[in-house]
Amino acid sequence: MFTLKNVLFPVDFSNRCRGAARILEALHQCFQFEVTLAHVLPPPHFEYSMADLGGGLIQEYTAARTEQVRKDLEYFLDEELKMFKLRRVLLEGDPARKLVEYANTHQMDLIVMPTHGYGGFRRFMLGSVTAKVLHDADCPVFTGVAMEDVLETEKPIHIRKVGVALDLSPSSARILQWAANFTKACNVPLSIVHITPSVEGMSGEYFEPNWRERFAEEAGKTIADLQQAAGTNAEVLFEAGDPGFQVSALARKNQFDMLIIGRGSTSGVFGRIRAHAYSIIRQAPCPVISV
Repeated sequence: MFTLKNVLFPVDFSNRCRGAARILEALHQCFQFEVTLAHVLPPPHFEYSMADLGGGLIQEYTAARTEQVRKDLEYFLDEELKMFKLRRVLLEGDPARKLVEYANTHQMDLIVMPTHGYGGFRRFMLGSVTAKVLHDADCPVFTGVAMEDVLETEKPIHIRKVGVALDLSPSSARILQWAANFTKACNVPLSIVHITPSVEGMSGEYFEPNWRERFAEEAGKTIADLQQAAGTNAEVLFEAGDPGFQVSALARKNQFDMLIIGRGSTSGVFGRIRAHAYSIIRQAPCPVISV
């Protein structure tokens, strides 16, 4: 059964967290959920060496830092998230590992990870904590785009159109079903995006012109079967080329408010995050939910 009742929202007290809070308001129009605000304190040696503080000062510094952050967390986003039932949690350790452990242990349905803006450089960068959470978390992960910019938009934020990118791997049925349940709860239309392989030869010459149509035709048959199983009747958008670029371009062209993509279904070095997921997240013009 599809549920979205518990959301983990890691915060670092920056403006992008305030921007992400506005996205939570938009999700709240579709789902009734509780929010857990979590801040992770890295161990002191992550920030200072023993030589910087001196062995005798480590304990004193740690206690003072913990108390100050606890006070900051107590009232952070009080006004922005006043419509939610809130839980505030202070963790200590490696940020990504602690967030994943907490999410898995407490059966979170979604982790909200607002990413840095970085302007034009965002397509080349993804924070290390976000990348690790994407790789290791069991539940879906929300990554927001340029959350600092959301604060400058005074208009209410709504989810009106959602896209789902399918690569037709074995996990596509699960991803489409999740997207179907999500859009049904939000009562918004769903579009399916599929990127066929590039048909350009090594020499720069193209294969027969109908190869692209043949790829799309075969993919269309598979997508039709997936839609029948999921009970959807979504429009299907095809493009050829680099998946990261083309998925993002279609999301922009079709004005998606949310994009849903898949991650690998296995653990380990080659598991979890699919080959093009990072690229899509970096380039997407809208928030992405990786399931």
